[in-house]
Amino acid sequence: MFEKREIGWIECICGSMFSGKSEELIRRIKRGLIAKQKILLFKPKIDDRYNVDKISTHNGNTFDSVAISSSEEIYSYIENKKYDIIGIDEIQFFDYNIIKVINYLAEIGIRVIVAGLDMDFKAEAFHPMPEIMAISEIVTKLHAVCSKCGGEASRSQRLINGLPAKYNDPIVVIGASETYEARCRHCHEIKYD
Repeated sequence: MFEKREIGWIECICGSMFSGKSEELIRRIKRGLIAKQKILLFKPKIDDRYNVDKISTHNGNTFDSVAISSSEEIYSYIENKKYDIIGIDEIQFFDYNIIKVINYLAEIGIRVIVAGLDMDFKAEAFHPMPEIMAISEIVTKLHAVCSKCGGEASRSQRLINGLPAKYNDPIVVIGASETYEARCRHCHEIKYD
């Protein structure tokens, strides 16, 4: 189906909200452009916070991307085309097939760079990120600054009307600073019913 090259691998950038994951993804992509590599970026269609057809950082940097609804759609974009790097932002929002897709891309010689939340608002594993981290050759965990104490923030605090979300609230709620804050382990709060 595709020509196999022996140079592919997976890089995973993870961390909390506001830790710079998308910024780091864009930085690595720009280095690929400087090296004159052929690049394609994807993002989940569900993430429409800033821009539908661009990966956007919280501080306003953007990079053109393709918004898709399912991981399987990636195959149609790479048919009969050779890419050196494929980037995927907000990978935690994709279905479990994304693991098979990125493994395949690496197997055929593509450098795959993914970015996403490693924990949900409850500070529990945000699947399929643990599985993606396990199969990645390179894992980079970034931290934000805790909005309460200024410490190293590794968690995403969801707020509803200024108060911590309840444990049984939905996992996926798209938002930015109006809905989330970066928090350290000790300042992170969850309301239990």
